[in-house]
Parts: sequence; C-alpha cells; structure tokens
Amino acid sequence: MPWRHDPPAHATGVDGERERLPRAIAARLIREGRIAELPPGPPAGDAANSPRLRVAPVALDRWSREVFELIEWRRFEVVVETLFAQAGFATRAQAHEGGGVDIWLHSSHHASGDVPVSIVRCKQWTRQKVGVGEARELRALMAQHGIAHGQFVTTSDFSADAREFAAANGIGLHDVDGVLRLIASRDPAQQAELLAVAFDGEWWRPTCARCGVKLVERTAREGGREFWGCENDPRGCRTKLPMRREHRSEGAKEDRR
Repeated sequence: MPWRHDPPAHATGVDGERERLPRAIAARLIREGRIAELPPGPPAGDAANSPRLRVAPVALDRWSREVFELIEWRRFEVVVETLFAQAGFATRAQAHEGGGVDIWLHSSHHASGDVPVSIVRCKQWTRQKVGVGEARELRALMAQHGIAHGQFVTTSDFSADAREFAAANGIGLHDVDGVLRLIASRDPAQQAELLAVAFDGEWWRPTCARCGVKLVERTAREGGREFWGCENDPRGCRTKLPMRREHRSEGAKEDRR
C-alpha cells in the first residue's frame, strides 16, 4: 500500500493556528516553560468529555536529541526521507507488512530510475536497542527485491550482534548520534528545512501505523482512562496507544514493529 508523500510543508510556528495537546503532555511542557496556557475554549470531538489544556505548541529552534523525543514516529520517518532526498535520491514511502513505512531510494542518475537502489527502515525507539532480528527482517526484504544495500536509521542504538550482522550484509547503520551528524553536515537552509519537516502539522499526535491517519483522543468508558485510538475504529482498525510521555517516541512501535 503506497503512502502519499507530498512535498514537506513548513511548520506554522507558535503564531499559527492554536492546537490542543493532551493534558499529560501539556502539563509537562508548561512546567518546563515551553508553552503558555491559553484561555479555556470549548471542547471538540472525542475530547468533549475529557477537558484539555488549550496551549500553543512550541517547536524547538535547533536540532538535538530532544527533537526526536518530542515528535511522533511518522514525523521522524519524513525527516529521514527528506535527508535522503537532500542527498540526491528520489524517494518513495511505502507501507510494509505489519504496519509502518519503508523508504525506497531511487537513483536519479541510474539508467533504470524506476529500480530502487536501497531501502531505508526506521525505528523511533528510545528505551531499547535495535536488535539483530530487525536487521534480519530488512535483509530479507532486500533479498526479496534483489537490493544489495540497505539503510537502518534509529533514534536509539544498535546491539552488537545487529552491528555485526549489518556489516556482513550490506546494511548501513545510523544511530541517533549518526542521524544528528548527518543533519549537521547539511547547510543551514537544509537544516532549517528538516526542522520545519519535523515540526510540521500535529507533530505531537501519533499516526496510526496501520491506516496512516492521525490517532484521536479517547476516554475509556470504565475508569476514565485517556488513550489514543484510531478514527477507523470500530470499522476494522483496533489500534490503541496509552496516552503517556513515551508514546510520542515509542508508542507506535507497540503496534507496528
């Protein structure tokens, strides 16, 4: 299932449209002085029975690990795709089995431009390393399509056996520090473009790994627990994520990886 990938749009910033953040996220950002609480407004949509703090989300103005901790997983993958596009590749994002997106790289200088020259797989994890099992999955996909070189990008790190397997099987590895080095190697205008891509749209709201749509805020009928749910539920997708700090950087992993 191909995913639509429009040219990256620039973030609107704090002077743009006011957004609504879940209470847990908003409270932490207010404590840290990153956002200011706005006058109360009427609730909307599924959140009608679960009040939210109205705030203006604040995007960071420079690259750091914290950017990856704040943005949701799909934003991270679009940043990676833009990085490779800046390097001269034609890119195509495509959903893979089990949920999530792979980035297919095509050479603009190759005679057979429609033939991919590499596949990029991303993992926006923070609490665990990417292991050899994930590296083997990428290698199997490469073999299936006759691709000799792949790339694995993560906001975490790789286990020793994953690094050993990758080195022997044509897979380039980019951990969080490697990604930041790649970004730092771009000129200032390109770095600004990447930051705008990271904080574009509802950068804090998780995307459903199966459907490719933004999850919505829901409240459990019993207990009043807040969680993220797919808007396609109950029409087939049962994706649910707990509404906690970790879901911004790791939650989608639970359903798609």
